[in-house]
Amino acid sequence: MARLNMVEAIDQALRQEMDRDDTVIVLGEDVGKDGGVFRVTDGLYERFGEDRVMDTPLAESGIVGFAIGMAIGGFKPVAEIQFSGFVYPAYDQILSHAARFRTRSRGQRTVPMVVRMPYGGGIRALEHHSESMEAVFAHIPGLKVVIPSDPYEAKGLLTAAIRDPDPVVFFEPARVYRAIKMEVPEEQYTLPIGEARVVREGTDLTLIAWGAHVRTIKEAAERLAGDKRCDVEVIDVRTISPFDAATVVASVKKTGRAIIVHEAPQSGGFGAEISAQIMERAVLHLEAPVKRIAGFDTIPPLSKLEDLYQPSVDLVVDEVIATMEF
Repeated sequence: MARLNMVEAIDQALRQEMDRDDTVIVLGEDVGKDGGVFRVTDGLYERFGEDRVMDTPLAESGIVGFAIGMAIGGFKPVAEIQFSGFVYPAYDQILSHAARFRTRSRGQRTVPMVVRMPYGGGIRALEHHSESMEAVFAHIPGLKVVIPSDPYEAKGLLTAAIRDPDPVVFFEPARVYRAIKMEVPEEQYTLPIGEARVVREGTDLTLIAWGAHVRTIKEAAERLAGDKRCDVEVIDVRTISPFDAATVVASVKKTGRAIIVHEAPQSGGFGAEISAQIMERAVLHLEAPVKRIAGFDTIPPLSKLEDLYQPSVDLVVDEVIATMEF
């Protein structure tokens, strides 16, 4: 079992799935000889050749459109968008075609494709490189939206996404790409799409996050571990759509308090959906209002202000204490 970062884990998942299934195709800008802007596809071009690792023009609508056609035709394309902020020209393709084709064909055809893209801040990127717009895609019926939080999760969830018969948008938290290494099995494995993960069990308050901020809430919970007032449970949502409300609601019924953390703008963010699900299904168990800690309702700032925009461990700790004292 090797210690891998998220880039290496994703590359391994792609390589193993391409070895296993010759219908898996990788395409995108600079994914071939250059190995992608973050080198996630490094070595795949040399191993599988230009027929299966395809450099495309700088045209996101074309990349996704090609992938949809390939998927309908029997392939399993994995399309890379260099940054999530560049995906919007392809939004129509994803919404109008990829997500609806199973329904449009009355179940006769599916679209087994993955759209991979780095998202979020934390890497001092330029404008249009730090968006966290997962809620925009979670609102599309027929589309699955998956967000791993660490290298182990990334490999298992990406493998499952490639094998899924329906289209999957796979958001990769850029700030985690090389931030941590952990043991990742060499053999293939899948993790379930549509099931949240209880990272840490607790009795007094539930912290909920996905992607990069699972680390944030884990660190907050560890910092609070010595505080006798609060035993914190930590949940990694993993899959924004389909959302595993049952695991979250069961946790909140046990703890009586919930805080949701994400870096996307607060208004209309997916935290609001989680809060609504908790209120509808567990309101009589609540000891305090459900709290959201999120980004501001602004365009993500450039590097000098980035740390002020991102939810921090200190802020989460403060809000946990305030919620416990409500």
